Amino acid sequence: MDQSMSTDEIRGELSAAGLRFGIVVSRFNSFITERLLRGVLDALERAGAGAKQMDVVRVPGSFEIPLAAKQLASSGKYDAVIAIGCILRGETSHFEYISSEVARGVQLAQMDTGVPVIFCVLTCDTLEQAIDRAGLKSGNKGFEAGIAALEMATLMRKLRRNAQTRVARRGRGARR
Repeated sequence: MDQSMSTDEIRGELSAAGLRFGIVVSRFNSFITERLLRGVLDALERAGAGAKQMDVVRVPGSFEIPLAAKQLASSGKYDAVIAIGCILRGETSHFEYISSEVARGVQLAQMDTGVPVIFCVLTCDTLEQAIDRAGLKSGNKGFEAGIAALEMATLMRKLRRNAQTRVARRGRGARR
């Protein structure tokens, strides 16, 4: 790359200052989802989030996550939403249907609202894999989701400010 060229880089930050988070947690497989929730809360608290900046909403299962996530994202109260669930493969094709629809629903919720919805829904073949991802061998994916929520919330704020600044500059240029 040419050293003389300079590009502006916009990045998210790991600060919860002034941010609010909605967290949707599936009660199904709560042995895993509660560990993931603890990881999310740990990440947000380490970044300075207090209890009043985080709302936890519980839903029966992972299939219900997208609807609750979209409702939270649409409310205008949250800078990011985190979707927590755990789907374990069984002996039927139910796993594929649920996993696919939950992922699609979460993606649609964020695309429809413009609010980041972080996907922290484990889709594992075995309970052991889920346990590993909820705090043992592979770290805690909930903690990683909390970090992603912080980065995306702050990034989206910066991008909105950039867009507003460009619009304001164009408006001033048109009046001259």
